[in-house]
Amino acid sequence: MTSSFVIAVDGPAASGKGTIATRLGAIYGLPVLDTGLLYRAVGVLSLRAGRDLDDAAATAKTAAGLSADLLEDPAFRTRAAGEAASRVAVHPEVRAALLAFQRDFAGQAGGAILDGRDIGTVIAPDAPAKLYVTASPEVRAERRWKQLTAQGEGVSIEEVLADIRIRDARDSGRDAAPLKPAPDAVLLDTSEMTIDHATDAARRIVEAARARWTAS
Repeated sequence: MTSSFVIAVDGPAASGKGTIATRLGAIYGLPVLDTGLLYRAVGVLSLRAGRDLDDAAATAKTAAGLSADLLEDPAFRTRAAGEAASRVAVHPEVRAALLAFQRDFAGQAGGAILDGRDIGTVIAPDAPAKLYVTASPEVRAERRWKQLTAQGEGVSIEEVLADIRIRDARDSGRDAAPLKPAPDAVLLDTSEMTIDHATDAARRIVEAARARWTAS
């Protein structure tokens, strides 16, 4: 039995995994880390420093200097930040630089929740609870479009859908920690669910996993 109860919430962009992770954190009183935000931060901070996002060594330097106090910048939540994150996330050097940050968070006494794309496969492969949250590209595009327009970004839903498809292909096709469900992850398709229904389904998945973990 692992020493702490870790919940790994993986899935593609705008699947609802971040909201589900946050709600699970409130239910179980566990700290939550949005690991995608780390890559968004690396992308944006690299651009600010004049670094080429396709330069693995340069962006890895940005990743190595990342700290938790830098993650509150609202610029990391923009459409441009998402694109930058997808570009730097393909570099094994960047992923390696962020590995300890994520594993330290997962190793907290009492447990933690991490949402991302490789939590159950790379960051916390022994996590007692693993969810893979997904939804159709069209549903995810509508969700992201509503979020972006609420932030004041002028973008069409067609552009957002194109971004989603490009990012899915890039995240799933990269050599370093490609986006895919862990073999023991429970699939949660939120396409036809409200957030309350999705949260309840996720809670039931976690409860079943916690019962097995406690009994082991």
